Amino acid sequence: MGEERPHAVLFACTMNAVRSPMAAAMLRHLLGRMLYVESAGVKAGALDPLAVEVMDEIGIEIGAHKPRRFEDLEDGSFDLVVTLSPEAQHKAVELTRTAATVVEYWPTLDPTSVEGSREQRLAAYRQVRDGLMARIRARFVGQRASDT
Repeated sequence: MGEERPHAVLFACTMNAVRSPMAAAMLRHLLGRMLYVESAGVKAGALDPLAVEVMDEIGIEIGAHKPRRFEDLEDGSFDLVVTLSPEAQHKAVELTRTAATVVEYWPTLDPTSVEGSREQRLAAYRQVRDGLMARIRARFVGQRASDT
């Protein structure tokens, strides 16, 4: 694991509709009682139904998530901000310039940009979900995805 585990983590992406709600829900599922986890976007879009579907496949419910922007967060004091898109990275760096907050950039495919059949699109969402889970386990739990 290497890094010390933070107490408050924010996952951020562009719309807070796919990547960041998925990542926040996974970390909450794994370590929810040990740290505070939130998600936000540069803009707020509608929660993506395919994201809800692929998270349901692994038993994590995100259907009640209400997408929001950085500015909508009530508490802005996070030890760590994990950004999943270039837009979120720029926004997080700008907002944390004078704070003692670590910002980590995890470039993550936006599965909404994948075209094709429903199954091809679902495959892209699953790839993002599984990639995020592996990174979350490695960063916060100290396990590779294959260790479970």
